[in-house]
Amino acid sequence: MSSKTQTTATKEEAKPALVPKLRFPEFRDTEGWASEPMGEVYSFKGNNSLSRDKLNYVAGSVKNIHYGDIHTKFSSHFDITKELVPFINESEEGIVRDENLCAEGDMIFADASEDMADIGKSIEIVSLNGERVVSGLHTILARRTGDRIALGFGGHHFKSGWVRTQIQKEAQGAKVLGISANRMRNLRLPLPHAETEQQKIAECLSSVDELMAAQARKLDALKTHKKGLMQQLFPREGETQPRLRFPEFQNAGEWVEGTVEEIISTVTAPKKLQTSDYQAEGEFPIIDQSQDYICGWTNDGEAVIDKGLPVIVFGDHTCALKFIDRPFVQGADGIKIFRPKRGIDIRFLYCAIEANPVVQETYKRHFSMLKEKKLSFPDPKSGEQQRIADCLTSLDDLIAAQTQKHEALKTHKKGLMQQLFPSPEEVAG
Repeated sequence: MSSKTQTTATKEEAKPALVPKLRFPEFRDTEGWASEPMGEVYSFKGNNSLSRDKLNYVAGSVKNIHYGDIHTKFSSHFDITKELVPFINESEEGIVRDENLCAEGDMIFADASEDMADIGKSIEIVSLNGERVVSGLHTILARRTGDRIALGFGGHHFKSGWVRTQIQKEAQGAKVLGISANRMRNLRLPLPHAETEQQKIAECLSSVDELMAAQARKLDALKTHKKGLMQQLFPREGETQPRLRFPEFQNAGEWVEGTVEEIISTVTAPKKLQTSDYQAEGEFPIIDQSQDYICGWTNDGEAVIDKGLPVIVFGDHTCALKFIDRPFVQGADGIKIFRPKRGIDIRFLYCAIEANPVVQETYKRHFSMLKEKKLSFPDPKSGEQQRIADCLTSLDDLIAAQTQKHEALKTHKKGLMQQLFPSPEEVAG
């Protein structure tokens, strides 16, 4: 054996085995995974470039998967009986070739995105129910060659850390990122040798997906219930009583109407912190209009809004409401802080604004226009304000609890994905 051959053999032997951190018992003593070029286990088929105006949701003989739907709504495991998919207009059906019709087990990738996190986002076709479907605008259609990939495995596999990292590295572009089939051919796919191991992984992760979907449905049902309840518990525009009242208040009379200016008092922060003042830790949260509102922390006690709490925060651009009952500091990004004037329960006011789309939309357009908008409220002495607030707050607590459960499942799945697929560090070398 030549020295060159010996060196190559030594390098091959030195490479770490492709073994995930977590493996099902029956596979722990089997050989490690293989790292195979995507071009050897998938072939690439043609797509079309039909824009939305060439599609419809009424009738046709061929359905079309548009990249925008991959980004926004289609499940990772695409079952056509569970998805709303547009038809190609009859006048455009001549472009369809039988060899490019989708098959079960195909992967479809979105080849363009403005966001690195979404470039190459994919779905796996798991059920077509006999329907004719094609891969559309800004997509890449990849088909399994032979029986190397188990049905259901790809939908999870192409979301695993190492594969996603490779896809993002292959993406090109500035404002809009793109990836091509040619660049995807060279992706290295870590694959178990046994199809049964692939199936086991797919079944495990799909069961978590089913739990997440069930939890999401519960969460959506609670949010829908709350929205419907708010519409009933507050008077509609031009009406003086709500359509639904608790039994003890059904004869309590009409609600009083007042302008926002008459009901709300604005609060001025002692000072606003700039983004350069934000810290990762501190005693007081810094609040702005970011999604979770807490954008940083500070120990600056002089900036704290702690008198007359609780207060309501309204995001200048997002129009999002937040009820805050702890000392905090106002951040640089635009928010308005206010509390109710005498006679209005603050939790009731929060719910009343949340239930009033006219007030929210007016605020979003311009704060000064909000002053003349009207809100209705029951007699402060009757206890009806507190009763409504208690009811809706209890629903908020349920929604928060269900949201936490959903987030816990997402975290659990993320951890499973990291354990069930080899990580980039483990397959380097």
